[in-house]
Amino acid sequence: MATKKRVFISFDYDHDEGTKIMLAGQARLPDSPFDFTDASVKDHLTGDWKDKVRLRMDNIDVVVVLCGESTDKASGVAAELTIAQEKDKSYFHLAAYPDKTCTKPSSAKSGDKVYKWTWDNLKALMDGAR
Repeated sequence: MATKKRVFISFDYDHDEGTKIMLAGQARLPDSPFDFTDASVKDHLTGDWKDKVRLRMDNIDVVVVLCGESTDKASGVAAELTIAQEKDKSYFHLAAYPDKTCTKPSSAKSGDKVYKWTWDNLKALMDGAR
């Protein structure tokens, strides 16, 4: 069996925590291509919070950016994506909701696509199909 990808989930804590919990739950499925260790920032960190995020990203393979209705206004998600880009981490944007307009973080590149969240899509995205 292939090695599972270690995942960092970036999400808007104020609006999309429930979807993060669902995504993390999918890591426990028998055919899951990824492992999830909760490295998200639960509290508003002071001072060096970005340094703490950088350290948490050192040991991951891919960043999943959950995109909800307010992600474009979530400064923490934008900062996490910037850190992932600086560290040259693989990442992709995943629509947190099938029936809502999902926005990318302000630090997303113009060519970054928001992918539909299905189990088959998620497995393909983890495998580099983007």
